[in-house]
Amino acid sequence: MREILGRRRRPLSQRSDGRPELIGAALTYATRWRWPVLPGVAADPQNQGRCSCPDPECTVPGAHPFDPGLLAATTDERMVRWWWSNRPAAPIVLATGGQAPCAVSLPAAAAARALDALDRMGMRLGPVVASPTRWAILVKPYSMEQLGELLYAKDFVPGSLRFHGEGGYLALPPSGTGQGEIRWERAPLPGSAAPWVPDVEAVVDAVVEALTRTGVSAPEF
Repeated sequence: MREILGRRRRPLSQRSDGRPELIGAALTYATRWRWPVLPGVAADPQNQGRCSCPDPECTVPGAHPFDPGLLAATTDERMVRWWWSNRPAAPIVLATGGQAPCAVSLPAAAAARALDALDRMGMRLGPVVASPTRWAILVKPYSMEQLGELLYAKDFVPGSLRFHGEGGYLALPPSGTGQGEIRWERAPLPGSAAPWVPDVEAVVDAVVEALTRTGVSAPEF
């Protein structure tokens, strides 16, 4: 039985331009779920496909920390309010690991097929974050040693899988980035408690098996 039943929920409030209020979502993550967050760098307003950071080859435009840096991520309500009051359009970036979930991500097309296969297998999933190019399955925090042992035991792991662990980050809905909108493919159930997420071992095992069963060749991007 899956915990996540919905796809995406209507935002509770919207700005005058019709876009969802990010500050409300940021406060939910930080204060209710105790997930440390910080504002992302945002996309270049003159060129939405590029990042505002100094790197012209940025691979995650608008969807990463810059100023402040990742270590500034916090669950402090006052700090979160101050950040998004001053930067209301800033993407919400989760600092993965520690007290927050980690994630396993893969290209969107392969992820859609993998999730369908996992549903047929009866795999219980938690929230899934989707961008136009990649989907990320949230999992319980894991250590680099734990991940290393898990991958070492595998005969094959698709090179397109990425792991967002301790010291990593992930943009959360309803952020807008240079690659498009971030949304929930599998939305958390409403409520006051932090969403349930599975173990990384179960997800990696199931995703690798699903990709193998469906014959998906996931491109690396």
